[in-house]
Amino acid sequence: MDRCIVLVDAGYLLGAAASLLAGEPSRSRITVDHAALILGLRERAESDTERPLLRIYWFDGAPDRVPQPEHRRLRVMPRVTVRLGALTRSDGRWAQKGVDAAMHAELTELARNRACSDIVLVTGDGDLLPGMMAAKEHGVAVHLWAVQAADGDYNQSEDLVAEADERRVLDRTWITKAVRAKELGGVCAPPPAPRPEIAAILSAPLPESALATTAERPAAQPEHITASASPNGTQERVSAPKGVPTPKDLATLRAHGAPPVQQPAGATLRWSSDKGWVDRPVAAEPPDAASLPTLAQLTTAEQRWADREEDITTVGGDPYEVGQVFARRWIGRLADQTQLQKLSGMYPRVPHRIDGELLRYAARFGLLAHKDDQIDERDRYAIRAGFWREIDQRTATEHSPAGP
Repeated sequence: MDRCIVLVDAGYLLGAAASLLAGEPSRSRITVDHAALILGLRERAESDTERPLLRIYWFDGAPDRVPQPEHRRLRVMPRVTVRLGALTRSDGRWAQKGVDAAMHAELTELARNRACSDIVLVTGDGDLLPGMMAAKEHGVAVHLWAVQAADGDYNQSEDLVAEADERRVLDRTWITKAVRAKELGGVCAPPPAPRPEIAAILSAPLPESALATTAERPAAQPEHITASASPNGTQERVSAPKGVPTPKDLATLRAHGAPPVQQPAGATLRWSSDKGWVDRPVAAEPPDAASLPTLAQLTTAEQRWADREEDITTVGGDPYEVGQVFARRWIGRLADQTQLQKLSGMYPRVPHRIDGELLRYAARFGLLAHKDDQIDERDRYAIRAGFWREIDQRTATEHSPAGP
């Protein structure tokens, strides 16, 4: 078949791009516009091979092979198929498992079935040499693409380079059309809409009571508070540079007789559905909370199937978006719209049952990865902010970041 196929080792492509642009192979050091990257790969492949593109296979690792938000965005793009291997941690470093084997199997199978006339390999791993040789024996032309090495040397197996029919180097100019180093301030993807409520939460200082001098250090010290010696020899609790106080911090302060905490301007703590900066009773939920149905109670079997289809094909997995999607479904299926007003009046506290269901839904999108089965603090803020934003839009209510 006179078509071309591109097989991409994402670990190699993005790791080499990070080395080139940021000086180290950590993918966390770069931002990637995946739509622009896929378009660039397609255009370059069709130009080099002079064949129309059949498909781009994107091989990457993921914890427990659960698609991450970037994988969810990629797999719904036209002509893109995502294949995931495992991502495991060893000696403090993350390593892909099964990606090379999957690429080898796909390469040989495509060549054996004569699915294409040209295959483009974006990889540097010499383990693919047998697959490359097998593809050539089946009459397929193999094009090997490299990312420009940061040190000017090869970042590919020399055996792969020697065996390839054609070779191309993706240079810095090409790479920077879709990838930027974070410290350079370049953002390729459209920036998200400003979310001042999240920024206010994350920038909120610890309560002043956390800075008070105590005669002795508490047995259970909050995560964001450290102890240091003061000039008079007593232990002084000072705020660490990370984050904002969690409900655990606040509970510990109260347990040790700290004075009431004043709400900082422009911030509402949405870590928990029960505790926060808003002055509300925390012993029990409002009586109306028990009457609010969960999304599962409002959803039929047919709607559940449609929801799953939408999650797979259109929801990208951004935490803020996830919160909005959940709220949109809950609102749309309410038979009694007065319940929407009840929920709005409970801001910023999401009732237990709905909040737990919301976070379990968010977990489907890979937001638990690398976090010991706990959703990241910032993601929790964004999930709940998206949820409340959708509620606000439907009730014509504007909840300020400082409270209801």
